[in-house]
Amino acid sequence: MVAMSNPTEDTGTFDSAADPTDVALSAVEHQMSLLWRRARSISYQLSRQVHPDMEPAAYGLLTVIRRQGPIRLTDLASSIGVGKPSVSRQIAFLESIGLVSKEADPLDGRAQSIRLTSEGEDRMHEVQDARREVFRQRLGSWPVEELQTLVEYIGKLNATYEGDGFPPDEPR
Repeated sequence: MVAMSNPTEDTGTFDSAADPTDVALSAVEHQMSLLWRRARSISYQLSRQVHPDMEPAAYGLLTVIRRQGPIRLTDLASSIGVGKPSVSRQIAFLESIGLVSKEADPLDGRAQSIRLTSEGEDRMHEVQDARREVFRQRLGSWPVEELQTLVEYIGKLNATYEGDGFPPDEPR
Protein backbone atom coordinates (compact mmCIF):
# COMPACT_ATOMS: atom_id res chain seq x y z
CA MET A 1 0.00 0.00 0.00
CA VAL A 2 1.40 3.39 -0.97
CA ALA A 3 0.91 6.19 1.52
CA MET A 4 -0.47 9.40 0.09
CA SER A 5 1.48 12.57 0.72
CA ASN A 6 -0.29 15.32 2.56
CA PRO A 7 -0.04 18.90 1.40
CA THR A 8 2.09 21.11 3.55
CA GLU A 9 0.20 23.58 5.72
CA ASP A 10 -1.27 26.60 3.90
CA THR A 11 0.77 26.19 0.70
CA GLY A 12 -0.98 23.25 -0.99
CA THR A 13 2.40 22.02 -2.24
CA PHE A 14 3.34 18.36 -2.15
CA ASP A 15 6.45 16.42 -1.25
CA SER A 16 8.47 16.17 -4.45
CA ALA A 17 9.31 12.54 -3.65
CA ALA A 18 5.64 11.60 -3.70
CA ASP A 19 4.20 9.30 -6.34
CA PRO A 20 2.74 11.55 -9.12
CA THR A 21 -0.44 9.44 -9.21
CA ASP A 22 -0.93 9.93 -5.47
CA VAL A 23 -0.38 13.65 -5.84
CA ALA A 24 -2.90 13.84 -8.69
CA LEU A 25 -5.45 11.72 -6.82
CA SER A 26 -5.09 13.92 -3.76
CA ALA A 27 -5.73 16.99 -5.91
CA VAL A 28 -8.80 15.32 -7.45
CA GLU A 29 -10.08 14.39 -4.00
CA HIS A 30 -9.63 17.96 -2.79
CA GLN A 31 -11.42 19.47 -5.81
CA MET A 32 -14.25 16.90 -5.65
CA SER A 33 -14.74 17.55 -1.92
CA LEU A 34 -14.97 21.24 -2.60
CA LEU A 35 -17.45 20.65 -5.45
CA TRP A 36 -19.61 18.34 -3.30
CA ARG A 37 -19.75 20.86 -0.45
CA ARG A 38 -20.79 23.58 -2.87
CA ALA A 39 -23.33 21.29 -4.54
CA ARG A 40 -24.90 20.45 -1.15
CA SER A 41 -25.15 24.15 -0.38
CA ILE A 42 -26.74 24.89 -3.75
CA SER A 43 -29.17 21.97 -3.32
CA TYR A 44 -30.18 23.36 0.06
CA GLN A 45 -30.79 26.81 -1.46
CA LEU A 46 -32.77 25.38 -4.37
CA SER A 47 -34.95 23.25 -2.11
CA ARG A 48 -35.77 26.33 0.00
CA GLN A 49 -36.78 28.21 -3.14
CA VAL A 50 -39.36 25.53 -3.87
CA HIS A 51 -40.64 25.49 -0.26
CA PRO A 52 -39.12 26.95 2.92
CA ASP A 53 -39.43 23.64 4.83
CA MET A 54 -38.17 21.37 2.05
CA GLU A 55 -35.10 19.23 2.58
CA PRO A 56 -32.57 18.90 -0.25
CA ALA A 57 -33.41 15.18 -0.53
CA ALA A 58 -37.00 16.06 -1.39
CA TYR A 59 -35.81 18.49 -4.06
CA GLY A 60 -33.75 15.66 -5.55
CA LEU A 61 -36.86 13.48 -5.71
CA LEU A 62 -38.77 16.24 -7.49
CA THR A 63 -36.05 16.49 -10.13
CA VAL A 64 -36.21 12.73 -10.77
CA ILE A 65 -40.01 12.75 -10.97
CA ARG A 66 -39.92 15.75 -13.29
CA ARG A 67 -37.35 14.09 -15.55
CA GLN A 68 -38.82 10.58 -15.60
CA GLY A 69 -42.52 11.33 -15.30
CA PRO A 70 -44.92 9.34 -13.15
CA ILE A 71 -42.95 6.75 -11.20
CA ARG A 72 -43.63 4.12 -8.55
CA LEU A 73 -42.21 4.68 -5.09
CA THR A 74 -40.03 1.57 -5.28
CA ASP A 75 -38.65 2.63 -8.67
CA LEU A 76 -38.01 6.15 -7.36
CA ALA A 77 -36.11 4.78 -4.35
CA SER A 78 -34.12 2.47 -6.60
CA SER A 79 -33.29 5.23 -9.07
CA ILE A 80 -31.57 7.31 -6.40
CA GLY A 81 -30.13 4.41 -4.41
CA VAL A 82 -31.87 4.96 -1.07
CA GLY A 83 -34.36 2.99 0.98
CA LYS A 84 -38.07 3.04 0.39
CA PRO A 85 -38.88 4.37 3.91
CA SER A 86 -36.74 7.50 3.36
CA VAL A 87 -38.37 8.18 0.01
CA SER A 88 -41.82 7.48 1.41
CA ARG A 89 -41.33 10.09 4.15
CA GLN A 90 -40.17 12.70 1.64
CA ILE A 91 -43.05 11.92 -0.74
CA ALA A 92 -45.56 12.28 2.12
CA PHE A 93 -44.13 15.75 2.81
CA LEU A 94 -44.21 16.71 -0.88
CA GLU A 95 -47.80 15.49 -1.12
CA SER A 96 -48.78 17.48 2.00
CA ILE A 97 -47.55 20.73 0.43
CA GLY A 98 -49.25 20.00 -2.89
CA LEU A 99 -46.22 19.37 -5.09
CA VAL A 100 -46.84 15.69 -5.90
CA SER A 101 -49.86 13.42 -6.10
CA LYS A 102 -50.32 9.68 -6.10
CA GLU A 103 -52.57 7.83 -8.50
CA ALA A 104 -53.28 4.22 -9.33
CA ASP A 105 -50.59 2.78 -11.57
CA PRO A 106 -52.25 1.95 -14.91
CA LEU A 107 -50.11 -1.20 -15.22
CA ASP A 108 -50.85 -2.46 -11.70
CA GLY A 109 -53.92 -1.19 -9.87
CA ARG A 110 -52.41 -2.20 -6.51
CA ALA A 111 -49.45 0.12 -6.99
CA GLN A 112 -49.37 3.89 -7.10
CA SER A 113 -47.51 6.24 -9.40
CA ILE A 114 -46.17 9.53 -8.12
CA ARG A 115 -46.36 12.57 -10.36
CA LEU A 116 -45.81 16.29 -10.04
CA THR A 117 -48.92 18.37 -9.59
CA SER A 118 -49.31 21.45 -11.74
CA GLU A 119 -48.06 23.52 -8.79
CA GLY A 120 -45.07 21.20 -8.41
CA GLU A 121 -44.32 21.48 -12.11
CA ASP A 122 -44.58 25.28 -11.99
CA ARG A 123 -42.28 25.58 -8.98
CA MET A 124 -39.70 23.18 -10.41
CA HIS A 125 -39.81 25.00 -13.74
CA GLU A 126 -39.08 28.33 -12.02
CA VAL A 127 -36.27 26.98 -9.84
CA GLN A 128 -34.62 24.94 -12.60
CA ASP A 129 -34.77 27.89 -15.00
CA ALA A 130 -33.05 30.01 -12.35
CA ARG A 131 -30.44 27.26 -11.83
CA ARG A 132 -29.75 27.09 -15.57
CA GLU A 133 -29.29 30.87 -15.61
CA VAL A 134 -26.70 30.58 -12.85
CA PHE A 135 -24.85 27.95 -14.92
CA ARG A 136 -25.01 30.29 -17.91
CA GLN A 137 -23.62 33.18 -15.83
CA ARG A 138 -20.84 31.05 -14.34
CA LEU A 139 -19.90 28.93 -17.35
CA GLY A 140 -21.28 30.83 -20.34
CA SER A 141 -17.94 32.46 -21.09
CA TRP A 142 -16.16 29.10 -21.30
CA PRO A 143 -15.40 27.93 -24.84
CA VAL A 144 -17.92 25.32 -25.99
CA GLU A 145 -15.09 22.81 -26.46
CA GLU A 146 -14.14 23.14 -22.79
CA LEU A 147 -17.77 22.68 -21.72
CA GLN A 148 -17.97 19.54 -23.87
CA THR A 149 -14.73 18.26 -22.35
CA LEU A 150 -16.08 18.93 -18.86
CA VAL A 151 -19.24 16.95 -19.68
CA GLU A 152 -17.11 14.12 -21.06
CA TYR A 153 -14.93 13.91 -17.95
CA ILE A 154 -17.82 14.21 -15.50
CA GLY A 155 -19.62 11.48 -17.45
CA LYS A 156 -16.52 9.31 -17.32
CA LEU A 157 -16.25 9.88 -13.56
CA ASN A 158 -19.92 9.04 -13.04
CA ALA A 159 -19.52 5.86 -15.12
CA THR A 160 -16.75 4.64 -12.80
CA TYR A 161 -19.33 4.41 -10.01
CA GLU A 162 -21.98 2.46 -11.96
CA GLY A 163 -22.35 -1.09 -10.74
CA ASP A 164 -21.02 -0.23 -7.26
CA GLY A 165 -24.50 -0.02 -5.75
CA PHE A 166 -25.20 3.22 -7.59
CA PRO A 167 -28.01 3.30 -10.13
CA PRO A 168 -27.14 3.87 -13.79
CA ASP A 169 -27.47 7.33 -15.23
CA GLU A 170 -31.00 8.66 -15.50
CA PRO A 171 -32.41 9.15 -18.98
CA ARG A 172 -32.24 12.75 -20.17
